[in-house]
Amino acid sequence: MSVANHALILPADWRDFLALTKPRVMTLVVFTGLCGMLAAPAPIHPVIGFTAILCIALGAGAAGALNQWYEADLDAQMKRTRGRPLPAGRMDRQSALHFGVGVAAFSVILMGLAVNYVAAGILLLSILFYVLVYTVWLKRRTPQNIVIGGAAGAFPPLIGWAAATGDVALLPVLLFGLVFLWTPPHFWALALFVKTDYANAGVPMLPVVAGERATRVQIGLYTIPMAVAAIAPWPLGLTGALYGATALVTTALFALLALRVATRMAGTDDAMKPEKRLFAYSISYLFILFGAVAADRLLA
Repeated sequence: MSVANHALILPADWRDFLALTKPRVMTLVVFTGLCGMLAAPAPIHPVIGFTAILCIALGAGAAGALNQWYEADLDAQMKRTRGRPLPAGRMDRQSALHFGVGVAAFSVILMGLAVNYVAAGILLLSILFYVLVYTVWLKRRTPQNIVIGGAAGAFPPLIGWAAATGDVALLPVLLFGLVFLWTPPHFWALALFVKTDYANAGVPMLPVVAGERATRVQIGLYTIPMAVAAIAPWPLGLTGALYGATALVTTALFALLALRVATRMAGTDDAMKPEKRLFAYSISYLFILFGAVAADRLLA
């Protein structure tokens, strides 16, 4: 059932607008942005730092709202998304569009005026990349959508660092690369056990287009450069032993879980337990690693 099929659109309340922002996704975005800021060598005034994190949260929420505005028809066809405000008929698409554009503009302008224009420019780029490149251009056209589109979620460490320093350096670029390379194995693990949803909606996710076997192999392959990006800051002298030890242990566990997914034969585990374990751990993995980056700098 699509939004257009509802004879009556119920009035939206604050919870529906909050749901538009994808708060679960926003939590990780805000955390990686905060850790990028804390890892920077330059101190930042608490008020300016708070403003920067607020702008990152608002920008991420606006991107999520515009994603749901554009994909309302797809969300209506998938079991895990049909309860969202637009496909459920609790909000009209115009309200979602106005909300997304307004919040996006406010976040970028506030970042530029209150923090600095470098951080504002990267924030704007991240919003446009997620909405125009991933949502509009890639999502419905290619199974590489999440590979290229993963860059959208990798910008927050750069934004946080730029908010503190006004520039970009090697460490935040490596953190960008870590999130960028983490996204395919993280998202494809999810796609493996919800592939029916994507197939029904006609979204060319890798498991739908190339099959489970190819997807499992790609998860294993992407884990290799991801592991390199995760560990690299330590031998390069950009972080200390605390981060290095954390990266080695947590990345080894990630690689083990990814190996189990990559080598699992079809039909041997109908419950998709290895895939679900990898997906769940991959979220904790990023939280732990970025927390270690910030702690390493603060304890240095």
